[in-house]
Amino acid sequence: MMSFPSFCDRHYYPAEKVLVTDRIIAALFLWAVPSVLTPNHITLFRIVATVPTITLLLFEQYAVGIPLFLFVALTDALDGALARTRNMITDWGRIFDPVADKLLVIPSLAILMVKNLPIELVLLIIALELFVMGAALVWRNRGGVISANMWGKVKMILQIVGIFLLLLSLWLGFPTHQVAALVLGASVYCSIMSIVYHGI
Repeated sequence: MMSFPSFCDRHYYPAEKVLVTDRIIAALFLWAVPSVLTPNHITLFRIVATVPTITLLLFEQYAVGIPLFLFVALTDALDGALARTRNMITDWGRIFDPVADKLLVIPSLAILMVKNLPIELVLLIIALELFVMGAALVWRNRGGVISANMWGKVKMILQIVGIFLLLLSLWLGFPTHQVAALVLGASVYCSIMSIVYHGI
């Protein structure tokens, strides 16, 4: 039976691989992160902050919702890079970091699905995200670990950029929804490549 990891667990695992993006983020931002702040703290903040973010987007309060969306998305890059570059990877973080990603992306896409975005594309993205999350839990239950890879990171970046372009289209009337659909389509390709990379 799979045990539930503790948020307060201080049993850290060394990173299997530090990505190029991690080193860039470390050079730009992580020097300012105090040592008392762990990746799990950032992930937990992201989960909590997603609730007001999605609420603001749902009620079309874009002037506040869009900057908050971008800020919460930025913390996704911070917690993973912090965990890998400082060897602070925990079981809790391995499970809830990708969960936090999906809590931000899936509701945002669901809100935008009725606003200039093909429903087939949204459903495909959501299906892939849920498949990866389910496969990761099954893999962990068997004693395996699905580590971060560049395909997954690029996928997340493309998803955030695509959603941001759609929000700009809705807020300021910019003609960016077609570009957003292309960017999100590219994220589907990266998602599939990430699945192939892990051999799920």
